[in-house]
Amino acid sequence: MDTMTNRTVTTTITAAIRAALLTADPRAKAMAARGVARDWRLGRLAPACAATMPDYPARPALPELLPPNRMPKRGRGGSERGRIALLHSLAHIEFVAIDLALDMAGRFGRARGPGFISDWLSVAADEAMHFSLVDRRLHTLGSFYGALPAHDGLWDAARETAHDVAARLAVVPMVLEARGLDVTPVMIERFAAAGDTRSARILTRILDDEINHVRFGTTHFETVCEERGESAPQLWKMLVEKHFRGQLKPPFNDSARHAAGLSRLSASALAI
Repeated sequence: MDTMTNRTVTTTITAAIRAALLTADPRAKAMAARGVARDWRLGRLAPACAATMPDYPARPALPELLPPNRMPKRGRGGSERGRIALLHSLAHIEFVAIDLALDMAGRFGRARGPGFISDWLSVAADEAMHFSLVDRRLHTLGSFYGALPAHDGLWDAARETAHDVAARLAVVPMVLEARGLDVTPVMIERFAAAGDTRSARILTRILDDEINHVRFGTTHFETVCEERGESAPQLWKMLVEKHFRGQLKPPFNDSARHAAGLSRLSASALAI
């Protein structure tokens, strides 16, 4: 029995995560992710990890998903139209980030333990909150998530690294989310310069949370490296070169990266 709620625990953590991943409606997915994180924290979910994760999470009919080379160019955020395009892109990133965090917990949690699950469910809840904040902001500007096409390549990192927790940690939090640390301050400045202080505050909140997410990735990656007897900088560089389809190049947000623990990687490892 769950002594906090006087309810019998009948659902497993991986079954709950799988159900959230297979929820297509964006708002319902955000609510499901926050619900899973809450129920796990309150001991309402059995720690058994038997359910398998889907290869691809459920997606809504909109936005239209396009390959990177077919994505329309968006403005720099000065005009309202440009700000809406930037916010829509951010909403999509946060929406997919919900699934990335859920999949991290569900796919690798059995091997990594309850602490690992707790960390990534907390990330999923944060990403759900970020999506909701940006989605509401889009509505106040007369738009909505799904009004514009979105990038179809964001789940590639999950498919590419589904076999290895080290690879997943190296690419998703330590590259994709870390890149957000680099570019978000510029976006905040653009919104502030345009007088859109509400959007700037939302991005500031997201930036603060993403530092913690990257820190989770760095900490768990270093733990895996210690267990395997590997050098963290060398393994990180090898895995990124193998699994990341892109380039890592400056400028880097050194202060945010330092706060997230990425400064422990050597400069030579970052220069990919």
